[in-house]
Amino acid sequence: MSTSTRRRRYLRTAIGLAAVLVLSVVGAGAWFYHRLDSNITTFDAGGVATERPPAPVPASPGASVPVNVLLLGSDTRDDGNNALGGGDEGVGHSDTAIVLHVYADHKHAVGVSIPRDTLVTIPSCRLPSGTWTAPRNDQMFNSAFTVGEAPKGNPACTQNTVEKLTGLRIDHTVVVDFKGAAAMADAVGGVEACVPNDVNEYGIHLKKGLQKLSGQSAVDYLRARHGIGDNSDIGRMKRQQAFLSSMIKKVQSQGFSLPTLLPLADAATKSLTVDEGLGTAMKLVDFARSVQDIKLSDVTFVTAPWRFAGDRVRLVQPDADTLWKLLREDRTLDGQSTAGTGQVTTSPSATPGAGADTPLTPEQAAAPITVVNGVGTPGLAGSGSETLKGRGFRNITLGSNTPGHQVTRVAYDPALKAAADQVVALFPGAQAVQEPGTESITVTLGADYRPAGTRIDSVSSPSPRPGTATDATPGATSGATPNGGVPTGIAENTRNADTDPCANLTFG
Repeated sequence: MSTSTRRRRYLRTAIGLAAVLVLSVVGAGAWFYHRLDSNITTFDAGGVATERPPAPVPASPGASVPVNVLLLGSDTRDDGNNALGGGDEGVGHSDTAIVLHVYADHKHAVGVSIPRDTLVTIPSCRLPSGTWTAPRNDQMFNSAFTVGEAPKGNPACTQNTVEKLTGLRIDHTVVVDFKGAAAMADAVGGVEACVPNDVNEYGIHLKKGLQKLSGQSAVDYLRARHGIGDNSDIGRMKRQQAFLSSMIKKVQSQGFSLPTLLPLADAATKSLTVDEGLGTAMKLVDFARSVQDIKLSDVTFVTAPWRFAGDRVRLVQPDADTLWKLLREDRTLDGQSTAGTGQVTTSPSATPGAGADTPLTPEQAAAPITVVNGVGTPGLAGSGSETLKGRGFRNITLGSNTPGHQVTRVAYDPALKAAADQVVALFPGAQAVQEPGTESITVTLGADYRPAGTRIDSVSSPSPRPGTATDATPGATSGATPNGGVPTGIAENTRNADTDPCANLTFG
């Protein structure tokens, strides 16, 4: 056999082996993704409210937009979770709720914890039977998850409640149960956490000090409430924030490679319930990679400004609404813009072409509009009226003042939708609400409205309502702006992700 013949045979053999290797890797990858897909449980999007906050639009063509992810921790004992959490099987509550706002630059993020005992309005939610409940006021936030008592809870109802509370459009919702938390901690080789003191309460046994937690001990750390600080949910949230910070640090140190992400995804997806937008392994991995450039030092955790109301919690105003407004406008906590951000300017169901540069039709220009001062600041309705006139609207009247509104609201009859979409575009962050039978488009200007030419930190805020927090109430100071313009109620409840894991872990 000639030398050239042997070379050709060796070449064919090498090419064949390489092809087999590539096909094996691709096949294994496809098999693994299929396995992950079969792990994932999604919840029915039919339970998501039809009237939702508007979605953000790019600041320029092709620019990125902010993303809001609702992270829920379910304390259900169903599906084997009682082995980790104790107690009887059944539907759990969402005792952990964090709204993760990823800024449009995808290099900064803020996670906002909502206390489980916060008294909120739970809007109309869908039951397993397909019927919808009536809205209920002054309900504990975590009870939204139990509406309908479905075995996997009601993530859509909690999402609806968060959107109602914050005015933020939630892009994705992820529910993690005890098994998921334990599996993810195991998958990264344990998470560094700090226990402020020995805990021996309600079957939870933890030793004081900085340590690596995984499996059962990680679940115990995340759910422990009694035996630390004042036994409140507020202190538990601080520890959850510190634990999540440590997990982010661990994943980042290992790199966002597939060998790191896939085992973590395999562990997590077995106990995750997600919205349909994250319903495949590829979508989950793609989202993880989209945030891989966020440094730990650029992640901040905030507990929504709060105060005790007996054995429940109420949010402190105006600071809580200031926080939601900053996130709706994709601004940092001190009111600054991040590069490449976009603002909410249209309703998600807006008429195509609605926007500040689109000429009004004669019918739209003649649409009846009533402008209401929903704050009490002198001249506010007049300023809103001038904004509308500058756009080309002609049929404008001023309504009676109705102070107490935090978010600007545009109500309209469906027949006036085309004109209403143009109105919404003039008031970034406004909530669009269909109200059949109304004779005019009603614009109620809230505390979030900023007249043309004013700065974000110069907008007048309404006076605190009777019964709201004072400086003497725990967790409740508001109004002042230390730390470069961050309102006190926000600054006091903020924790940077790169903070010492043993720092500021208890409340009381």
